Amino acid sequence: MRRAAVSVPSNIAEGFQRSGTKDKIKFFNISQGSLEELRYQLILTRDLQYADTAPAMWLATEVAKLLNAYIRSLHSNS
Repeated sequence: MRRAAVSVPSNIAEGFQRSGTKDKIKFFNISQGSLEELRYQLILTRDLQYADTAPAMWLATEVAKLLNAYIRSLHSNS
């Protein structure tokens, strides 16, 4: 779970520094994959009743919305 959580902003940061739109989108897509992995792990944690993951799930959903919107804007500007 920690690796997925660290991977999301790491790939966003790496993509942000890329100059080409295709490169940026590639890293943002990797970030989306890590975010979905994290969301699944949060669901599993909840289902196994290890912890209440509702706050973290809400944050992950908000990050997903922001990331999707940014990727859409890159597609429309290219």
